[in-house]
Amino acid sequence: MSKKNEQVEMTGVKVKLGASDIIIRTVGYVLITFYALACVFPFLIIVGTSFTNEAVIRAEGVKLIPKDFTLKAYEMVVRGGMIWKSYGLTITLTLFGTVCGLLIIAMTGYALQRKDFPLRNAISFYIYFTSLFSAGLAPYYLLMTQTYKLNDSYLAVFFPLLMSPWLIILMKNFVKAIPHEITESGKIDGAGDLTIFVKLILPMLKPALATIGLFLALGYWNEWYQSSLFLSSRVAVKPLQFQLYKVVNETQALKNSIAGQYITLTDVPTESLKMATAVMATGPIVFLYPFVQKYFIGGITVGAVKG
Repeated sequence: MSKKNEQVEMTGVKVKLGASDIIIRTVGYVLITFYALACVFPFLIIVGTSFTNEAVIRAEGVKLIPKDFTLKAYEMVVRGGMIWKSYGLTITLTLFGTVCGLLIIAMTGYALQRKDFPLRNAISFYIYFTSLFSAGLAPYYLLMTQTYKLNDSYLAVFFPLLMSPWLIILMKNFVKAIPHEITESGKIDGAGDLTIFVKLILPMLKPALATIGLFLALGYWNEWYQSSLFLSSRVAVKPLQFQLYKVVNETQALKNSIAGQYITLTDVPTESLKMATAVMATGPIVFLYPFVQKYFIGGITVGAVKG
């Protein structure tokens, strides 16, 4: 008893680690450190290469530390100012899409877990069924352009990414962790369904909201496919990823065209331009991740256990 009492402090129980525990933890920390460096290293190479002269890249390959430092690739990306308009459009789509998508997905996941909702099993099966089968690209394109008349409209980019069956199922698994008695207690106190959802359920779904919100934000930020389908040349401002894709393609086309005879091919920073576009596309979303990392990791764990 005396030894146990010596290990008990005000902050909790203090456990003494044995030699094997110390070795296992040390090995684990070393492996995790190397794994983290392996994940960060390619991105650092991309950053370093984006500031390297094109001739050096062609002669010596990619560089971790820029050699013959130049900003020519970034100058080509931002030339004309269109990139900043694309940034504004993508940020707007990401913010509105993430907020609206979270609200819809959270309400849907909560409703499908309500034991007093008689159609929850049928609707859950319908949502799951749509994740297994697809009509194909041609019917989808005709639906968006002929039925909904969304060609050359940003809504054609906004709506398809607003929610997905997988995110609804993930939210449904999160809501399983919330006892149904909380909803019943709210009803006993005279609260309506909306009040119960906003004041009782949503505050308990912070990890889920952060996890699914990150997925939604990544989807909107990296979107280019819907833009390539539904936004023609008549639309002046394109989302960021599609605009950067156009910059790279136009630069490659310049090198292969007759116009290339008026300039030296090494003056067109094709390789460093690709790296610069990658940095400009991923930079902001990389800085966002640390703010939601705690909720994201906790949310993924809870969803996996409860699912």
